[in-house]
Parts: sequence; C-alpha cells; structure tokens
Amino acid sequence: MNSAAIDIIQTLRERQHQAYLAGGCVRDLILGREPADYDVATDATPDEVMRIFPQTYAVGAQFGVVLVPYKNERGSGSVEVATFRSDGAYSDGRHPDEVRFSKTPAEDAQRRDFTINGMMLDPLNGNQVLDYVHGRDDLRAGVIRTIGDPNRRFGEDKLRMLRAVRFAARFGYEIAPETLRAIQDHAAEIHQVSRERVRDELTKMLTEGKARRAFELLNETGLLHEVLPEIEVTKGVEQPPQFHPEGDVWMHTLILLEGLEPNSSPTLAWGALLHDVGKPPTFRRAPDRIRFDNHADIGSKMAEAICHRLRMSNDETEQIVAIVANHMKFPEMPKMRESTLKRFLRQPKFEEHLAMHRLDCLASHGDLALYDFAKEKLASTPPEQIRPQPLLTGHDLIAAGYSAGPRFKQMLSEVEDGQLEGRLATKEEALEFVLQRFGAPGCV
Repeated sequence: MNSAAIDIIQTLRERQHQAYLAGGCVRDLILGREPADYDVATDATPDEVMRIFPQTYAVGAQFGVVLVPYKNERGSGSVEVATFRSDGAYSDGRHPDEVRFSKTPAEDAQRRDFTINGMMLDPLNGNQVLDYVHGRDDLRAGVIRTIGDPNRRFGEDKLRMLRAVRFAARFGYEIAPETLRAIQDHAAEIHQVSRERVRDELTKMLTEGKARRAFELLNETGLLHEVLPEIEVTKGVEQPPQFHPEGDVWMHTLILLEGLEPNSSPTLAWGALLHDVGKPPTFRRAPDRIRFDNHADIGSKMAEAICHRLRMSNDETEQIVAIVANHMKFPEMPKMRESTLKRFLRQPKFEEHLAMHRLDCLASHGDLALYDFAKEKLASTPPEQIRPQPLLTGHDLIAAGYSAGPRFKQMLSEVEDGQLEGRLATKEEALEFVLQRFGAPGCV
C-alpha cells in the first residue's frame, strides 16, 4: 500500500478531517492487485488541503481536486486528494456545472461512476471498507454496474460508456443489463467526448491484455459503430479459406487482438487492429479465389486518416501506418534483393513489424516460416552490414566534381545498394562505380 497516501490520510486526520482511500485503488486492493494510482477522499476543502500541504498543485480545485506530491524511498509521484462532493448537471457531458462540497463519504460515493469504483477504505482502522453502493457485491458477482440511474451517469460523462467496456474486458466481468441498455441507447453521444479522451480509452483497451473482449463489447454496445466504423465493416467480409480458415476479417482481427500481450506498445496494438482495415473496400471475388488487391496500401491511407482523427502524434501515426503498409511484404522476403531485404529489416522499430507478422500468422494459417526466416536473417547479419556507414555522401560527389541536383539521390541509393550487396567496399570503389554508371562529372 502506498505509504505516501497513508501519510496524507494520517495528516488530515490529525487536523480533525475525515480522509479515506477512494475509487479504483480500493477496488484493486480488495482484488489483491497493486493499484497504479492512489486517490484520497476527504471532507477538507481544497483551500484547507492546500494550507495543510503547501506544495500541492490545484489541478482541479474548482471540482475539489488537488495533487499532493511526495518523495520517499520508493520513489516520487503525487496523490490526488478530492473533497467529498455532490455534482449538479453536466451540460457539456464531461464536467459538472456546479459542485457542492459535502461532509459525508456516503454522499460523495453517490456521484461516482461504477459501484466497483465507489468504495472507500480506511487504512488506519484495519482496512475497513466503506461500501455505500454495494461495490463488493458486484466485485464478487463480476458485474460492471453504474451507481444509480445509468442514463444519468452516462449523461454526466459520456466517456463512462467506454470505461464500462474497458473495465468489463480488463476484469472479465459482465456489464449489468440495465447499464448495457443505457450504453446502447446513448452510444451515439460518444461524439461529444474529445477525440483525445476516446483515443486514450481505446489505447488502454488495446494494451491491457484483453483487447479481443473489449472489441467484442464495443460491438455489442454499439460503440464500435461510432468510434471505429472502419473496423465494424470488417464483419462478414469473407477471406480465402486456404489462407484464412478462421473466417471473415472481423474474426481474424479478433483472434489477432487476443494474441496481444499485456502492455504491448500502443503502436503495435493499433497496427494490429488496423492492419486489414483496407480489406473491405478492396474485396474482389476473382475466378481463382477471393482477393484484396493493394489492401495494404489502401489500408495504410485509411489508418493514417484514423490516426489523424484520433489526434495521435506524428511519430505514432508514422509507425502505425508503416506496420499496416508493410505487413504484406513478409512473403516477398525470400525473393528480395539483398539490399532490399536489409532495408526492410532495418526499419525503425522493426521488432514491432516482426511481432505483427507473427500475430497475423497465428491468427490465420499458423505458418511461421517467414517469421523464422526474418529472425534468422537478423541473427546472422551483423548490425553494421544492415546499417553500414555510407561510402559516399553528397559532399563527396561535389568534391569529385559533380553538381548537386536531383540525381544525387539516385546515385547515393545505387551506391548503397552495391554496399549492402557486398559489391562495393571502399570509397574509391564507390566513386569508380558512379563514374561507370553515371558518367564523368560534366556528363551528369
């Protein structure tokens, strides 16, 4: 248990305030899991908390929330301290229009999202649990249920619909029938939530180790149609059975998501989700078999649009698009020129491309021969042969008498081809190659 949070509670108690651990950390402690974060709920107002802890950060003082930093032998961080409160209406579907501070933990519990997140715990009194919302009953039953009227809870913060799906998937729980119906009824309202918040919830779903179940629930609730319609339309898209005995594109994607390890990188997880997004628009029933002509190229453009829509960073977008664009190049590896193969293997974060190919194979035909080929090639080729120091630069070409221009790129690329293939080993050999291939300086 976080000693800093306990110290904060102890200090608040010494100042005659009520204070308890609250929210998700209590849920995790009851389940025997180490919480990622510890939150404290108290009857002290934000001003009182900031007087008691002068180094606090008033990140949401208008809503009763301040951060208390700490530094101890286990590290440093901050504990969120929130004043007991009841909320008014939520006009923007995210923040309450009015907050009324209260003096009882029971009233504070009623404004929280789900019963399993609505409990408090007293670490100074035998870890006594204060449960005004029957959260322990739902933990035992494995149920995600809103506190009070689900329509009201989701009306207050639309993101709670996605959080219900994420919690149900993460813990392997069911969503209570009345909570599920409310999500289905209000799914279209998810567009009132910022794209960044939607993106972050989806990323957590993809990386917490239960991605398949999360996307099955997104489909069941109607949220998939709203947030990722490009994935929804993969349902029913047939695939050639000789390569995909598992079924349609949707089923293939689900099986692939099931293979994602907990804490997979976000870019690998998103690349895995989107790798076949180009199949629905390229579906073609040819005389010999079902085909998806250029689906990786089409899919990479679609993936880029999705990444932009969800406000992903440029670096994340670039890597996700690369995973989608390159996932069909693995079958070409045995026939690639040595230079082409080495360039393929030296892509940034190639380990993610390799992991993606393995997931793709295991979710379909199960043949890992190309995966093993790539791993063996990487293991047997020294890094300096895959990414050697250039034999020539543009400055070298200028020094040799060539005028800078558009052909420099081709000249340097062909020199690198020769270097990667072992035909050129020295600067002198490279300059002689340029002379023979492109002519004397005055001819270029």
